[in-house]
Amino acid sequence: MSGPDNHSANTLSMISRQDSGSAKGRQPGLYPALPPTSLLARAPAEGNLTGQSTFAAWEAQLLQKALQPLALQGRQPMPIPRSDRLREAYRVCAAITRQNSSTFYLTSRLLPKEARRAARALYAFCRISDDIIDRAGTDRLQKLDDWRRRSLVSGPNRGEMVPLAWSHARSTFGIPRRYAEQLLDGVAMDLTKIRYDDFTELAHYCYSVASTVGLMAMHIIGFDSEQAVPYAIKLGIALQLTNILRDVGEDWKNGRLYLPQDELQAFGVGEKDIQAGRVDDRWRAFMHFQIDRVRTLFAESRPGIKMLDRRGRFAIAASAELYGAILNRIEANDYDVFSQRAYVSGSRKLLRLPGIWWRTHMSRRTGI
Repeated sequence: MSGPDNHSANTLSMISRQDSGSAKGRQPGLYPALPPTSLLARAPAEGNLTGQSTFAAWEAQLLQKALQPLALQGRQPMPIPRSDRLREAYRVCAAITRQNSSTFYLTSRLLPKEARRAARALYAFCRISDDIIDRAGTDRLQKLDDWRRRSLVSGPNRGEMVPLAWSHARSTFGIPRRYAEQLLDGVAMDLTKIRYDDFTELAHYCYSVASTVGLMAMHIIGFDSEQAVPYAIKLGIALQLTNILRDVGEDWKNGRLYLPQDELQAFGVGEKDIQAGRVDDRWRAFMHFQIDRVRTLFAESRPGIKMLDRRGRFAIAASAELYGAILNRIEANDYDVFSQRAYVSGSRKLLRLPGIWWRTHMSRRTGI
């Protein structure tokens, strides 16, 4: 996993929905066409760094994976009456969010109250799931299985604050349980898989720990139809790849390397170079290539924002742009992700918000 702001907990991508509790205009069984494929799976083949796949098979695989829970919603958690206990549970989730992710806490403030509370409950669920793997010591798989049972049970123990708020949020906004299960499956991968052969493998991991979060949050926001799903997948992968690029040095110290092995080899970068924290022309070229792909993912996910309920668009656009700004900081640090941590300060985040609001507003008006 990638740092204290890492994967699932920092990929909350979509949050404010219709009061009716279902996606407006959703057509059951609709399988949307994929957006155009570009750099998403552009892995250099046999040293050819300009080669580009005309179709990425992983996109179709992940789309199928994302659409299945919509067709198989299954049993939702039991409705939980409002109470002082529930309000306290949501306050605990807000505190967890504020302590661990200043970016998400800031952008979630842009949402309506009910959506804001549900988004922070989702964040807290993700945060605890991450922390079990990163900080729980021994018997982590057993602890994760126990957390799965407690956090996804239909009627949670009222003494457990986060499961209580999370169950209420899932019930209120109709969040498919299967997305949460997919996320926990992805989190568990960090216990057994510490290398990724190629981008296809990495994309599946990013979907599990990041895109699933966006798909769950999308139910809180509300969306026009399943046509929004492939864009949410791409945004989640872009956010997680940003985490991965930012946290290469930290992850290496924890025994993990998320960078595609075939691409490292194509650029002549070895694990000894990463261990040494070596920033040379090979590493700069490799990182430039990675950042180029992530920016393409961000760009190709952007049309999906217009498919969300209008009340949540600004928050999602802000999350994507503020997180994307980390890529600029990596470049400003000369691609040194070993001895420096790329981040965007709180003041810089606030300065960016008016421009983000304007672009989101004009996009809605002009259809850009």
